[in-house]
Amino acid sequence: MAQIVYEYEIVVSQNAIDTNMHVNNVVYVQWMQDAATAHSDSLGFTAEFYDKTGGTWVARSHYIEYLKPAFLEDKLIVQTWISSAKRSISNREYAFFRKGDKALLARAKTVWIYLNESGKPSRIPDELLAKYITNENYEPKLS
Repeated sequence: MAQIVYEYEIVVSQNAIDTNMHVNNVVYVQWMQDAATAHSDSLGFTAEFYDKTGGTWVARSHYIEYLKPAFLEDKLIVQTWISSAKRSISNREYAFFRKGDKALLARAKTVWIYLNESGKPSRIPDELLAKYITNENYEPKLS
């Protein structure tokens, strides 16, 4: 069943830590992609699905607002959801929480473009839209 908000768990490893002894800012972009891929996989839209259908997603832009640092061995919850999806464009949002104190560490957004097999922007298939429930007013929270 489709979920409005998908949760992805991370334990901060040494390779995510920078010289300031907290998670490096570029690591968040990788985690955003990992969470988006895990959400897609959970709905049945795996790499094999995209290989068969010839479609794919590419990032147009990323926005990240860092609020608090994350540290080695912190357990994080990444919430991700689709805030809107029209034509070939999907806006996916993210909230990063530290599991222990439920602190909101960062908020982020990626604008994704759906491409067809020839690499041109294409209307998002109805099959995807039916499972990706959008919620532009979701306010991130950790229960």
